[in-house]
Amino acid sequence: MNKDRVEGKVKDITGRVERQAGEWTNDPKAQVKGAAKQAEGKVQNAWGKAKDAAKQTADDANASSKPPQRVPDETDSEEPDSKDARRRG
Repeated sequence: MNKDRVEGKVKDITGRVERQAGEWTNDPKAQVKGAAKQAEGKVQNAWGKAKDAAKQTADDANASSKPPQRVPDETDSEEPDSKDARRRG
């Protein structure tokens, strides 16, 4: 979890509290201000999640730096004589 996700979550919660307080006190300005702060927090949190996902993908790519193994196909399981017969035509 990175800094953007933490800060975004704090802004989201602060905005919710402020919006709810505005509803209880019947203060439309506080409601709008709280909703705006809440939206800002949600965007910042989403940005942090995207950064975390990108970092995780890069880490996974670096961790698996060895080439993929060859998967044997059904011709690999045949007996050597039948392979020679197939090559001769």
